[in-house]
Amino acid sequence: MQILFVFSSLFRFKDSRMEDVWLVDFYAPWCGYCKKLEPIWQEVGAELTRSQSPVRVGKMDGTAYSGVASEFGVRGYPTIKLLKGELAYNYKGPRTKDDIIEFANRVAGPAVRSLPSRQMFEHVLKRHSVLFLYVGGESPLKEKYTEVASELIVYTYFFSASEDVLPESVALHELPSVVVFKDGTYFTYDEYEDGSLSSWVNRERFQSYLPIDGFTLYELGETGKLVAIAVTDERDPTERTALSVCTQCFCNDQKSSLMLSCRDFQFGHMEGNDYINSLIMGEVSVPSIIILNTSNEQYFVPSEPVEDLEQLLRFFSSVLDGSAPAFGGDGIFQRIKRVAYDARSTIMSVFRSSPLLGCFLFGLPLGVISLMCYGICTAESDDDTELMKRDGFTDEEEEEGEEEEQQRLTAGAEGEEDEDAEKIEQKSPTEKKVD
Repeated sequence: MQILFVFSSLFRFKDSRMEDVWLVDFYAPWCGYCKKLEPIWQEVGAELTRSQSPVRVGKMDGTAYSGVASEFGVRGYPTIKLLKGELAYNYKGPRTKDDIIEFANRVAGPAVRSLPSRQMFEHVLKRHSVLFLYVGGESPLKEKYTEVASELIVYTYFFSASEDVLPESVALHELPSVVVFKDGTYFTYDEYEDGSLSSWVNRERFQSYLPIDGFTLYELGETGKLVAIAVTDERDPTERTALSVCTQCFCNDQKSSLMLSCRDFQFGHMEGNDYINSLIMGEVSVPSIIILNTSNEQYFVPSEPVEDLEQLLRFFSSVLDGSAPAFGGDGIFQRIKRVAYDARSTIMSVFRSSPLLGCFLFGLPLGVISLMCYGICTAESDDDTELMKRDGFTDEEEEEGEEEEQQRLTAGAEGEEDEDAEKIEQKSPTEKKVD
């Protein structure tokens, strides 16, 4: 098994990196996700070795070799990168054995693969749900296509072929051309309508209709399309099938004005509304349709339940022409609301999973704060103490002064009585008799 052990092979890795293709897992010893990936990573190494792949599999402690991790732009753990010469490709897909191996084999090969025959084209078309193909000879468009392929090969395959390789059902109006095959049909790139080739490939690299989860929705945000999602209940196959089929039929309708939707919308379905509820900080009924604008975090929901294609068309049209009310957004109020919502969700999840731990985590700080507030409220103010100091007295000094004054008065009274007694003794007997 071709596994790189960083403690013994770090310098060898640096020397051989430019000569070999490396699939490297940058991990941290304390990372729980890294530990979860460990058995999968072992299987990836074993499978690539068994298939005699040119890709060498390794792992590196990013905390111990932070300089190397920083060199390759590692910002979190685990991070999977394929190193091919001077290029470093970041893996962003699901952390499963099959997905990682497919990524490694795709990126390790040439950016653009040639299809020499019609049989090869048909074989590749059956294997890939989305296929990009350059048709024609050498041209500036091919140079641009190769450049885009080198950048976006982490997402999909890129092929090239001559016109005679294509079946008769594929008719191209001009050569050279870039074509995408998906959903049982094909679309041709038009520079004037579609903008840059890179943006067009990024928008079209998904099937028109697909199951959507949190990871897929994050990737769909890069396409710039509105994401139309049929939110269904996985426990009710009748509702799931009806609404999903309704949306899918709209998506795949290749007649009339419905084809305009392919440029503006990405379609799919999501089972359950938990993720959508947390995303919009609200409640979405099940089943229902929701349209997300990932560029500004707005969303649209129909004012009435959608039951047929005609209602669906009216809803999508109202979103495109701006007549449908938009909710959410990325304004300052929504950001404050997001912070409060996330804090509330975190607290609730802690209490649901472990009530005792929640009481300790949140009760202890509240208790300390309460004691501090009580101490502040019951303590004497500094202004009173300062005033007493200016008058020359503190509480103790004032008590001592009162005691001294009392003693002085007592001593004065006793002194007067002694003087009176002495005067009486000094009087003559006659004066005393008179007295």
